[in-house]
Amino acid sequence: MARDPKYDILFEPIKIGPKVSPNRFFQSSHCCGLGSDRPGAQALFRGTKVEGGWGVVFTEFCSIHPESDEFPYTSARLWDEGDVRNLGAMCAEIHRHGGLSGVQLWYGGVHSPGLEAREVPRSASSLPSNLLPARTIYAAEADEDDIKALIQMYVLAARRAQEAGFDLLEVTAGDSTLPVQFLERRYNKRTDKYGGSLENRARFYIEVMTALKRACGDESAITTRYEIDTLQGPHGIQATDEGIRALELLHREGVCDLYSVKIGDYEEWGEDAGSSRFRKSGWMVPFVKEAKRVVGATPVVVNGRYTSPDDMVNLLKSGVADIIGAARPSIADPFLPKKIEEGRLEDIRECIGCNQCVSKFNQCGLLNCTQNPTAMEEYRRGWHPERFDKVKDACSVLVVGGGPAGMECARVLGERGYDVHLREAEAELGGHLKNVVKYPRMNEWSRAITWRQLQLAKLKNVEVHLGVGKMSADDVLEYGADRVVIATGSHWREDGLGAEGHSPVPGLDASFPSCITPEQLVAGKPIVGERVVVLDGDGHFTGISMAEWAADLGKKVWLVTNMSDPAEYSQFTLEVQNNKRMMHEKGITVFRNHWPESFENGKLTLFHLYRHGWALRDPVTGELPRRESKDIVVLEADTVILATSRVPNHELYQELKRRKNEWEKNGVEAVYRIGDCHAPMQISGATFAGHRLAREFDSPHPQYPLPWIRERQLWGAETLPNLGDARPQVEAA
Repeated sequence: MARDPKYDILFEPIKIGPKVSPNRFFQSSHCCGLGSDRPGAQALFRGTKVEGGWGVVFTEFCSIHPESDEFPYTSARLWDEGDVRNLGAMCAEIHRHGGLSGVQLWYGGVHSPGLEAREVPRSASSLPSNLLPARTIYAAEADEDDIKALIQMYVLAARRAQEAGFDLLEVTAGDSTLPVQFLERRYNKRTDKYGGSLENRARFYIEVMTALKRACGDESAITTRYEIDTLQGPHGIQATDEGIRALELLHREGVCDLYSVKIGDYEEWGEDAGSSRFRKSGWMVPFVKEAKRVVGATPVVVNGRYTSPDDMVNLLKSGVADIIGAARPSIADPFLPKKIEEGRLEDIRECIGCNQCVSKFNQCGLLNCTQNPTAMEEYRRGWHPERFDKVKDACSVLVVGGGPAGMECARVLGERGYDVHLREAEAELGGHLKNVVKYPRMNEWSRAITWRQLQLAKLKNVEVHLGVGKMSADDVLEYGADRVVIATGSHWREDGLGAEGHSPVPGLDASFPSCITPEQLVAGKPIVGERVVVLDGDGHFTGISMAEWAADLGKKVWLVTNMSDPAEYSQFTLEVQNNKRMMHEKGITVFRNHWPESFENGKLTLFHLYRHGWALRDPVTGELPRRESKDIVVLEADTVILATSRVPNHELYQELKRRKNEWEKNGVEAVYRIGDCHAPMQISGATFAGHRLAREFDSPHPQYPLPWIRERQLWGAETLPNLGDARPQVEAA
């Protein structure tokens, strides 16, 4: 099916300096946890996107020198020839599919932890890192010789990038990196020609861009990622003031071939990668809309978690941007451009804005995606997002449970050619995700359900049976399927048991009117009275969503958590600041590091986790080896909402396993379990579990994953650099 002509503008080539992008789809730099150390995974992860139609694909942030060492967070690096070799594989794969490769040249300055290189970074002024204030990270103030050396670092890294095969060399002046540390007054306290006026503070940024243009501009596009508004008001860079004026100063020099404009600084990275709970598609436009007016014919890239081609066309035709920038949408669907081109809009796997991707990077792990379980597995496991190995000897498979794991498993089994019956007890697919999308501002997560519904409906070898009620072991054994997959999910505990103590809390019982689980609240169980306490032992989105739900009903709300921050996982999803702002605005009071001892007669008795003394006493049987404290806090509570922990719904699987001696006579070859009924997990984990089992369904033991490729240096192999090698020369002799 041909694309709709109204989308033709998205597929027009565009000149970027000496290069030409085949279309207007631009995967902006985004983290993934691969860097230069896993070249195979990096190459296929990025290359698959170009295969799927993305015209320009970038690395993650790429350190230009050991002084900018972000370890343990994984950046790409262009420090030496080893990095050139490894990143060259990515460039080759991108070029093989006809795209342009880009690298983001990064120097973190005052925010560089230096935990591997152990070098001292340089910056505009000697200040402590406001991003990492507890880690004693300072930068040395750069004198004019240092500034020349810093510029030379950029030039040497850019030349290495050219050697690797990169087409676009992007200087990042975003995320509070070195150019911003010179540009922004709160970082720049200088009184020389690099400080004071805006023209002086912009000087370093312009000199870096000019040096790269002179050194590399004949062969490569010299571009920049620029934060036009740091969202700090008059204390930072504002789009309506110095943000646009600095852009004018840079553009006047004629040294930039493309501007990728963004908002937010390193502290508020979550405003650049806004989650769907707080930011809807296109939220940056009011801040970035004037950039195009300033730079004229020079291409402008704007991000905004765009997944709708209509929104993309509107952005281009409005004159705000020339190119659609994307990070998360390209992860959720590497083939988004191809699907638009082929007129298959209903097949686009839209990003849900959950920020699971970045949350894994922020835990020093590898990116994963709720919508796309193949992300990062293209090389490691040989998975392709759009292609599936067809089974040679198909059997019939019964999948019990239509939540994220069950839907994904049934879909992939269907794509592989199995005869699949997916049976869901309730009237709709979605499992517990059906409840989640009813939480405040969580509606975009429903895309994880609707996309799979549409794909399942297209598979003629997959039957979906809804509203069949809970299946018993007899039902399963008598069903007639060759193999069975149990995906029956989990439920919230009703007795207050959580990670703290692993014991029920006396008096908490969701069979009482005064105690409610999230499932019960969504199902309509009323909140009693006006004083509501939410117990959050989960730390992700549920507890804080329950608190917001109750506050929106006009209740007086307390959120009690055993953790050091409310919704502590939101530190990783970049929502922590806005969660706190929301709670402050809605009058939600937080008790951190507390947990209940009991609930009786409307009184919830809390204890502080660290109320006992710090000194250790000699051990005595039956006694705590610390000075014991009886300090408590008593909250008057009419209703307690229990988001303390989840319980796997594994009864069906366990009964089937107990009756294994009956499988053969009923024609059942094997029974597997996936998702929350195996062990409660995040939605991305459940989706992955279903996908993996289906991909490996014809392996010897599908319940257990096959080995995947581990990229690491093996003992005795070549090292780059070697001890005794010369340091790259950046300082004046």
